[in-house]
Amino acid sequence: MKKLIIIGICLFAGFQFAHSQGIEKMQWDNDFQIHIALANDSNYFLDIKELHHTNIAEEASTSFTYLPTRLENEFVQRLKQTEVDTGLIINEEIPESHKTLWSALHNSLGGGWVHFVNCLLYSLETGYLDITSPLMKRPESDWKPNPMTETYKRTRKWEYYVPVNQKLAIKEYKIKKSNNNLAHLNDVPKEFIDLFLSASQKQYDQLNQIHKSRAKARIDLVKILVGANYLGETQIKYIKSMVLKAMVDYAEEQLPSVIIFDNFNAAVAMSLNETGYQVDKIVFADERFISIETRLVRVNQINSIVAQINIVNKEVFQQKLKSYYN
Repeated sequence: MKKLIIIGICLFAGFQFAHSQGIEKMQWDNDFQIHIALANDSNYFLDIKELHHTNIAEEASTSFTYLPTRLENEFVQRLKQTEVDTGLIINEEIPESHKTLWSALHNSLGGGWVHFVNCLLYSLETGYLDITSPLMKRPESDWKPNPMTETYKRTRKWEYYVPVNQKLAIKEYKIKKSNNNLAHLNDVPKEFIDLFLSASQKQYDQLNQIHKSRAKARIDLVKILVGANYLGETQIKYIKSMVLKAMVDYAEEQLPSVIIFDNFNAAVAMSLNETGYQVDKIVFADERFISIETRLVRVNQINSIVAQINIVNKEVFQQKLKSYYN
């Protein structure tokens, strides 16, 4: 039986390095955990196995890079102060904003593709967005197009406007892959895709019983993107509404996001705003074995890589908008 993928790597030691507002202390403990102490005196321990790992090279990348991080507090506060439509009433003044899921969310949230994915994922993780909501359900009908269309053939067994059933979802994913039509899915973390492809229907149903399951949210994110081109205006409005409601209630004290840069033996606390990824704090697993000069070199390299990621992501995303989200 296939097993759900578990992301893991064993590294050791720890040391606090750099400083950022909000994080008072960040340490790589010997028991394979990242210890974070925040300015409000709260303490958290993150299991390294559950964190996102990357082997981003020191050389400048020319491809899109997605790192799952929390949104920057200042961005969230600005969003909360902006009046957003969280209802299901279509704004006739912006009739084209609901033609695609991307345009609907971008119109309210701004930012690029990483904003789009992160906000979708957050709304799924918190339970605001449910792909089996009544508004996502396809109406029962015996109608058949004549002649038979490709869309009908591929979606006729779907109970919802996105393929909730694992077998049907994976089938649609593979069809899109064979037709070289994955587009935006190519920029979703590989472990999200692996998790989606490796989960049986039974395993998915078990995840469905877990309140606020992160694994289920990642699978559902892939399912939404797999079926995005089949969404109607009502479904797009519903998804937009739930994402915005989740963002308005975004937890101010949400735990910082930590990305493991394996090739630097580094744990990097990061956040995201309209301009891209921000490095908040860095600690190294092999801190006690390296010199101060080596630490500084690594810090500069990591900051340079993140800056390059932001530049490339913006350029690649703008190119994709022209070809895919017209």
